[in-house]
Amino acid sequence: MQLGHNSKIDLIKRVPLFSSASRRELEEIASIADEIDLPEGRVLISEGDTGREFFVLIDGTADVERGGKKVASIGPGDFFGEIALVTKTPRNATITTTSPVRALVITDRAFRQLLDHSPQIAVGVLTALAERLAPTTL
Repeated sequence: MQLGHNSKIDLIKRVPLFSSASRRELEEIASIADEIDLPEGRVLISEGDTGREFFVLIDGTADVERGGKKVASIGPGDFFGEIALVTKTPRNATITTTSPVRALVITDRAFRQLLDHSPQIAVGVLTALAERLAPTTL
């Protein structure tokens, strides 16, 4: 079952990167997000790889590993992949589905076009990213 447009917008608004976006900006973001279904056991991102997409989980669960050790479990509403897209640094974790998953995906190219097209969204993304990274750099 595909999410309705308003449900997609509501989910995207909960992502801190986009929490300060206006309704119009959220609609823009929703328009570039694809909804995908993936099986249990699928590696979504691999530690050390180049980031090519950003994910928001709609349904399902996944494990987060760093250095081969599980550090967290994530579920609906959780998001990942944005740091590598914005900073162009390698992925800092491996994320593997532990159940069937439905997710919103925004590709690197679409994300960059969005940031180029909308300076307001870019400022919000950079602010949220700085807040997310600050605890790890002290």
